[in-house]
Amino acid sequence: MTANLDARLAGYSSPVLSIFRIVFGILFTLHGTMKLFGWPLGEAVPVGTWPFWFAGLIELVLGLLITVGFFTRIAAIIASGEMAVAYFWQHWALFSGEPASFWPFSNGGNGGELAILFCFAFLLLATTGAGAWSVDGRRRPTAVTRR
Repeated sequence: MTANLDARLAGYSSPVLSIFRIVFGILFTLHGTMKLFGWPLGEAVPVGTWPFWFAGLIELVLGLLITVGFFTRIAAIIASGEMAVAYFWQHWALFSGEPASFWPFSNGGNGGELAILFCFAFLLLATTGAGAWSVDGRRRPTAVTRR
């Protein structure tokens, strides 16, 4: 029964991977637009404010690249690293001198679980690629057919 289910779902893996990438890319892009432009929610941070404005710029650019699936693996590795740094530096506050609990659900409501989810989602995309519905998928060289 499990083999039958695996066989039935195997054909959907690449399109579902593409949907996963698009959703996470849009969410990441929106985090960047909220920091940079105050859209769709919140207020924009002043230009050049360390680290939030630069994080917003990274999130906007990488989020757009991931959404369309262009240089997905590179963009996802950088985005995963940014989210790991964000968790340890901002959410866990390891380097700010006021460390909260390591566990994201008890660290003062800093939203650490979202940073962890983004980190590992982008790590997954860095290892699996963009999926069929992507610019990377279109750029991939196809097998040469013999005449």
